[in-house]
Amino acid sequence: MPSISERPDLPPEEVAARLLVTPSALDDLKLADAKKVVSFMHPQLISAGTVFIHEGDLRGNDYMMLVLEGDISVENEFPGNDGSIVVNVIGPGHLIGEMGVLDGSPRSATCTAITDIAAAVLSRAALRRLLKAEPAVGARLLLAISKRMADRLRETTRKLRTFAQMNKALQQELQVVMNNRTGGGSSRSRS
Repeated sequence: MPSISERPDLPPEEVAARLLVTPSALDDLKLADAKKVVSFMHPQLISAGTVFIHEGDLRGNDYMMLVLEGDISVENEFPGNDGSIVVNVIGPGHLIGEMGVLDGSPRSATCTAITDIAAAVLSRAALRRLLKAEPAVGARLLLAISKRMADRLRETTRKLRTFAQMNKALQQELQVVMNNRTGGGSSRSRS
């Protein structure tokens, strides 16, 4: 889906609604619902190079953001590693902060604007207003967010299972190497 600058023939709200229903955002939401959700969002511009979400932040976490234009680097810190590691680069049509709009808990990643960013923000207060004004739309939005989070959890579980299998294979290989070094465990006859 094109960004706002690539679709000057459409009002920004229309482009935002279309981006909200893409596979990288909430593709279970219908366009008519997305238009209503977008009407409760506010625009935000972020300059290139700005770190606007910090992993572990305890305050100001009660919103989600739809990227309308620009690219964002998503990074995580890992124990024993100096600095952070880029885990994803996202652009127009991606959502960030869906968990925050629901629970306001500390952020799970650091986000930095690679380029200038145009975004639409839905705060928890705006979500509450949406739920009061349009309960059916709000319910469908919450279901779409829940499905997105469930899909991510399933993907994370799949990755963890693969990691555990690789770890087990490496442990078995290490055990074979250690047994061969100590002379115990080789079943081959020695001459």
